[in-house]
Amino acid sequence: MQVFLLCLRISYKNAFLWRIKSDRFPKMDPKQITIQSTIAADIKKVWDYYTNPQHIIKWNFATDDWQCPWAKNDMRPGGKYSARMEAKDGSFGFEFEAIYDTVVDQKNFSYTMGDGRKATVSFENQDNKTLVVVSFDPESENPIEMQRGGWQAILDNFKKYTEAN
Repeated sequence: MQVFLLCLRISYKNAFLWRIKSDRFPKMDPKQITIQSTIAADIKKVWDYYTNPQHIIKWNFATDDWQCPWAKNDMRPGGKYSARMEAKDGSFGFEFEAIYDTVVDQKNFSYTMGDGRKATVSFENQDNKTLVVVSFDPESENPIEMQRGGWQAILDNFKKYTEAN
């Protein structure tokens, strides 16, 4: 028996309902923050641009005054992801690290961040476009909406980069 999740998406112009087969995505914790974007590119390209370090360094930052000078990605269960994110003026920076828990090529992956928080990233083909859904455990130091906004800004930057290249 397949179960369908009904999702309501409201934009400034319209609201619409769509369904997602639940077997395509890992189970999401209701306490997690979820963001998404539909990329005007096929799933193979979207997966490559999202997981390949030569592309990650081009989009993995929220605003144009930040950069990602390097990224490493050993994409397999138990493999490590790491990337440096920093302000272009050198005023602040940090390294983001995670260990992959699961990887299903061109479908989804999950990982555990250095502080123990979990995240999942799922990809779904939608008529020559790709829906990317990211769910992650929030951290406790910043407001939920700030975290959602920051991760969404990075995903929006990914969309912009992928569609332009």
